[in-house]
Amino acid sequence: MEVTFLGTGTSQGVPVISCNCQVCQSKNLKDKRLRSSILISLETINVVVDAGPDFRQQMLINKVDQLDAILITHEHNDHVIGLDDIRPFNYINKAKILVFATSQVQEDLQKRFAYIFDENPYPGAPSIRFSTIINNQNINIAGSEFIPIKVHHGNLEVYGFRIGDFAYITDANRIDIEEKEKLKGVKKLVINALHRTPHHSHFNLEQAIEFIQEIGPEDAFLTHISHRMGSHQETTKELPNNIHLAYDGLRLRI
Repeated sequence: MEVTFLGTGTSQGVPVISCNCQVCQSKNLKDKRLRSSILISLETINVVVDAGPDFRQQMLINKVDQLDAILITHEHNDHVIGLDDIRPFNYINKAKILVFATSQVQEDLQKRFAYIFDENPYPGAPSIRFSTIINNQNINIAGSEFIPIKVHHGNLEVYGFRIGDFAYITDANRIDIEEKEKLKGVKKLVINALHRTPHHSHFNLEQAIEFIQEIGPEDAFLTHISHRMGSHQETTKELPNNIHLAYDGLRLRI
């Protein structure tokens, strides 16, 4: 299995529009962050987690020419608004794209993208087939098992996912004990770390490190990173040896 970080930024991305801070003005490509998403490449399938506003750009940059399914963590704009750009994969597959989402997220998407779900949709509109995420029920995609992990993003339920020794969690600030059990023995963990100060719906850096140390993976990677975190180069120097700042284009072999 290979995991590609398509984006590692927060909802505004980095650089932020009109910001003149050191991070936003950095020339280091690792400080250029599209909205958070990953590509999971298995033997015969490609699965994307979230399709935010940079989805088209992410597919082009990473030369993705096959997409079999999308897992949606939650309904916030920076995780779903790129769904219109799945259309080329509809043409390639000659089929609807399988989208896994909770019932709540499906209802939101049917309102936000009403034209997709019209009785007589506009010719060329994206074509989606929903499958419902239900907690404690594994997701099977072409024989590969994904374990949903429910986390809290303020008052909103969000889902992370585990496949084998890899787990991906974004937009969390609290995880219940029974859900943490699903991470037992994971070797590669991705977790959000927005910036350094407290936040009402995201782990900050200190909280993310504490969570990683509690779970105990071999390696952990921080994502959904704000420009307020600091530069990739300087922040990396502060981290424990097994904790890394993820960056756009980073690939993990698992």
